Amino acid sequence: MQKSFNEVIDQITRKDHRYEKEAYFFLKEALEFTVGQKKRGKTETHSHVDAGELMDGFRQLALKEFGPMVTTVLEYWGVQSSDDIGRIVFNLIEAGVFGKTDSDSVEDFNQALDFHTAFLVPYETDKSKRAKP
Repeated sequence: MQKSFNEVIDQITRKDHRYEKEAYFFLKEALEFTVGQKKRGKTETHSHVDAGELMDGFRQLALKEFGPMVTTVLEYWGVQSSDDIGRIVFNLIEAGVFGKTDSDSVEDFNQALDFHTAFLVPYETDKSKRAKP
């Protein structure tokens, strides 16, 4: 009998306490979002997503879903860098939930996305544009 995604996540988080369950669920959503974006852009049926594509989809979906609270949410889940995303991805690969090619590696996620630039800069205000009293 095949385990449900919830059961797999329970099993992973019992072994690896670094990340909250919600991080795994959101990453699965981000992968589905990224695959959907990729399919809309191309007519091919191949749906493999590399680390860079996944990180871009993750960034887009996180900004859309959480807005200015994005870093707070991610930090609460234990996700502070793209390295953390890579570890979550490879936990899911090891559990048989995600697949990978021979060329995929957890190192592909190392510094693949600068969280400050991706999640904080879009919400920083330009002090020079503020109205002066």
